Amino acid sequence: MKQVLNAIAVDDEPLALTVVQSLCKTVPYVNLVGSYHHPQEAMEALGRQKTDLLFLDIRMPDLSGIEFLQQLENPPLTIFTTAHSEHAVQSFELDAIDYLLKPFSAERFAKACVKALEMHVLRLQIAEQRFIMVKSGYEQIKLPLQDLLLVQSAGNYVQFVLSTHKIVSRLTMSEAAALLPAQEFQRIHRSYIVSRAKITRQDRTSVNIGNYSLPIGSGYANG
Repeated sequence: MKQVLNAIAVDDEPLALTVVQSLCKTVPYVNLVGSYHHPQEAMEALGRQKTDLLFLDIRMPDLSGIEFLQQLENPPLTIFTTAHSEHAVQSFELDAIDYLLKPFSAERFAKACVKALEMHVLRLQIAEQRFIMVKSGYEQIKLPLQDLLLVQSAGNYVQFVLSTHKIVSRLTMSEAAALLPAQEFQRIHRSYIVSRAKITRQDRTSVNIGNYSLPIGSGYANG
């Protein structure tokens, strides 16, 4: 089945929005269903319609792109489009697919869209099969999603924590988050992703899962 990504674009600059609109027409699997100058309008659109991909500016008057993304409980795949390089690290902590610096070429735009499509297909496959394959050392280990409690950053590695054991894999947290269905797993901290179904208690600053009490990072409090 041929996949199509329904996308929206958010940018307070009319010319920048026009550029994204034009480039989307050159990518056959990207269907731009809405373009918005104001973040609040885009927020309402996301509540009305299924959206797979978000092209998002960062520097906007009322609400920054970073703040906008932090307010979304189940954000779509996100590609930042901005003239400012200093937010790149923070954007990838929020699991952005790519970070395009204006002015960007059609080739660079297409490359970002390819990454989004690949991640979209991978998420659909994971949703159907109910497990992920995790590389640990020289092995590929089958990890049932229903057994996963949380994912924890461990230097250059992550730990997939199950009720009976842990699996260590050389991944970044963003890569680990991309493997997991967003409706079931929530990034609560730059170092933690948790299973929503396994949360036994939650307040503004922490969540409990089994014997684990984990902090909620300030940038993830509205997740």
